[in-house]
Amino acid sequence: MSTTTTASVSTHILDTSAGRPAAGVAVHLSARAGREARWQALGGSATDADGRCKDLPALPEGTTHVRLDFAVEPYTDQQAKKQAVAQQDAPAHRDSGPAVFFPEVTVTFAVVPGEHYHVPLLLSPFGYSVYRGS
Repeated sequence: MSTTTTASVSTHILDTSAGRPAAGVAVHLSARAGREARWQALGGSATDADGRCKDLPALPEGTTHVRLDFAVEPYTDQQAKKQAVAQQDAPAHRDSGPAVFFPEVTVTFAVVPGEHYHVPLLLSPFGYSVYRGS
């Protein structure tokens, strides 16, 4: 039986289009105690070279819902610029759509005290996926 009275959260981001971790992505953590309660911003971090946030704030006692906000637009812009430089001599891409399809990703999930929740984000230019990891 666990004596922990709060849940804990960790995350990492993998850029599936590049096949490597997404470094430098800002991640913000919020929590609330009950579905009718107001969100409380707890702080944030940024992914390291391994795509991991190792210093997310602790959750307050009584947390039942958690929200992770991933600011992916600056990372995606940076990757697009790197790709453009690498393909200088390639024909121009004629898609007139936005450079970033998902500028941010918000993931909300329920938690119970004493459990750890590792919630990875798999990111690509036109899609993303999340799951409860271990």
